[in-house]
Amino acid sequence: MPVSPVSPDPTHARRLDPTAVRAALRRLARAPEVPWLHGEIARRMGEKLDLILLQPERVIDWWSALGAGAGLLEAAYPKAQQLRVEPDAVWAERSRAQAQRPWWTAARWTGGDVAVATEADEIQPGAGLVWANMMLHAVVDPVALIERWHGLLRVDGFVMFSCLGPGTLRELRTLYARLGWPAPTPGFVDMHDLGDMLVQAGFADPVMDQETLTLRWPNPQALLAELRGLGGNTAPEREAGLRTPRWRTTLERELQALAAPDGSIGLSFEVAYGHAFKAAPRLRPGEATTVSLDDMRAMVRSSHARGKAR
Repeated sequence: MPVSPVSPDPTHARRLDPTAVRAALRRLARAPEVPWLHGEIARRMGEKLDLILLQPERVIDWWSALGAGAGLLEAAYPKAQQLRVEPDAVWAERSRAQAQRPWWTAARWTGGDVAVATEADEIQPGAGLVWANMMLHAVVDPVALIERWHGLLRVDGFVMFSCLGPGTLRELRTLYARLGWPAPTPGFVDMHDLGDMLVQAGFADPVMDQETLTLRWPNPQALLAELRGLGGNTAPEREAGLRTPRWRTTLERELQALAAPDGSIGLSFEVAYGHAFKAAPRLRPGEATTVSLDDMRAMVRSSHARGKAR
């Protein structure tokens, strides 16, 4: 799976190889379509938007093109400004091409503005929603990124994300360990740890959920092709260099041994979902703080809304 090329904070660094990830991102950018699994998870995550009453005026879609949720967000918030943040310039160019609206469509005249940036760019804060589908597991320093998301949101804005969890490809990891091969996947973060990261970053009332999907393939060849289409192995301790035909034959034989009675081969994908709100800063008596004008307005709106609810 791809990973953010941003240099990690050694305190929070994960078991990921940024060089391998940059290569995976380049290869995925050349593919005609993004992984279908990303689109399916975006659809499932989008169903959770119905639980959120807030209607954001500005939406930040992190790694938008690879996350496959831009159309869903435009449909959910047709008048909101959309900022699509991509991992690099190549993906940003692809995202700009997707953002082009034909002149004859109603969305060109009635929809919100669409802009594209890279994550290395300076991004203005004040968003009502930061959306990140199927990318947080690919980030070397998730703590730093979650803190950045917190800074980009206005008070009462919310973050919503999905990512792969530790149960992903457990069958493949067991197979590799039994054969004495290096790890076939990078490390994944448990959803409870992600919840702790949200709290550490200053988010309030994080809600975490997870589900395990079992994907099945008719043969080892189709399975391996699909995994490569999802990004590939970016673990630092993966086998160095190219594999031999004999190694490939062994892998396919071992995968076939995992087949169910119907001949299909299944692998598990654990998907974690999370969302949390940016709460108003709490002040101690005599303590000075700095609050933006937009956040101050949001705090006032929130206070009025709570007053009406009583």
